[in-house]
Amino acid sequence: MTDQLNSSISEQLADFVSRFELNKVPEEVQQYALNLILDATGIAYASSEYEFSKTGLSALRLFKEKGDHIVLGTGERMTYRDAALANGLLIHGLDFDDTHVAGVVHMTSAVWPCVLAVGEKENSTGAEMLAAYIAGMEVGARLGMVAKGAFHQVGHHPTGIAGAFACSLVASMLMKLSTEQMVMAQGIALSMASGNFEFLNDGAWTKRYHPGWAAVSGIMAATFAKAGYIGPKLPYEGRFGLYKSHLIGLEPQCDYTLATGGLNTVWEVMNVGIKPYPSCHFTHAVIDATRTLTKQHGLTADQVDHIVALVPEEVVKTVCEPLADKQAPTCAYEAQFSVPYLVSVALVRGDFSLQDLEPEPLKDPVVAALAKKVSYENDPASGFPTYYSGEIRIHLKDGRILSQREFKNRGSFDNPLTAEDITNKFIANCAIALSDEKTQQIKQSVLSLKQCENAKELTQYF
Repeated sequence: MTDQLNSSISEQLADFVSRFELNKVPEEVQQYALNLILDATGIAYASSEYEFSKTGLSALRLFKEKGDHIVLGTGERMTYRDAALANGLLIHGLDFDDTHVAGVVHMTSAVWPCVLAVGEKENSTGAEMLAAYIAGMEVGARLGMVAKGAFHQVGHHPTGIAGAFACSLVASMLMKLSTEQMVMAQGIALSMASGNFEFLNDGAWTKRYHPGWAAVSGIMAATFAKAGYIGPKLPYEGRFGLYKSHLIGLEPQCDYTLATGGLNTVWEVMNVGIKPYPSCHFTHAVIDATRTLTKQHGLTADQVDHIVALVPEEVVKTVCEPLADKQAPTCAYEAQFSVPYLVSVALVRGDFSLQDLEPEPLKDPVVAALAKKVSYENDPASGFPTYYSGEIRIHLKDGRILSQREFKNRGSFDNPLTAEDITNKFIANCAIALSDEKTQQIKQSVLSLKQCENAKELTQYF
């Protein structure tokens, strides 16, 4: 066993993964992991009907390479790495996938595509795939936690970054690499980990493929390590390691102990929140607060003078600025990262769903006019990053001020969606593309993953 006092982070993580045993993971953790996989798989089927996914898959087909690895939501098969990229794109593309709150990462959208691709190639058992998924989620969450939300402040997408390292270990685990090779895989991944937030300025599609690219990077890093390629030994804490190179000026706030703290005793999988809304998780508290006030008081847009949303200071750059742009989103992806738009939809329509991102709803003049009346302030009582808190203050034309605070956002670790909520979300997402019978087959297949003799037994229904 690795001497933790004298070993690097990559050595400790490699030791954790190489010694990982599914039978030592609490049953509730295993069951919740299956629910996370079910949720992600359902989202992939919903995404398959959208333009961004059809275009992304068309791009991969341009390579004109035949493969036998499943692409979720399509029944199509592609090459090893292309399938991993495609599945990451499908799971993350609607911004409806799960979030590890403290790490601020959407790790299932990287880890599950990696598990599927490598599991099929290596003819892994269902139990091996579930073990690799849980181990990858534990690693990715912790690597995100180290930064304490700082990646967003400098325009990096932590899912694409932490996901590449997590997937290097997921792939290594399923390939049955040695501990030393796992250390090298993480070092190699340092030169591959990436993800940029410039998409926020114009609604570009690039963020959607970051998790899939992380899965591909992990596969490549593990494969190079298997062949004996040498990577840096200190990819995290080194002089030009991940945090020093990506968080210039903010790196001193990082807590490196979080990268390995609580391994095998604290299960970060249980701190992953499943989204009730298809938008950036930072917006969910203000959506819920607005819906509550609207229902309680029977509000309509014509009663509103203006609205102030209180959000954590750390998320302002992502969902509130530039304010003029956020008040007038021009496409669905801009809308999903716009507090003014989402608050306005929640008040006008009493809810927010995938249907509210269609072209016609985006052109609703009532919502558009109300969005221009929504501003923001930093929330001094925020629970970030433990919770993505939010508060809404609705100033009415009659002088009343209505307020509602959601401190623990719905879907957080101690305000979770129920198993029934998760199943209903899966069914609703699959209904976009599948029959009820096919949906039930996939559900049963995923929830029985642990009993599958091999990956193909799982994917035969996909």
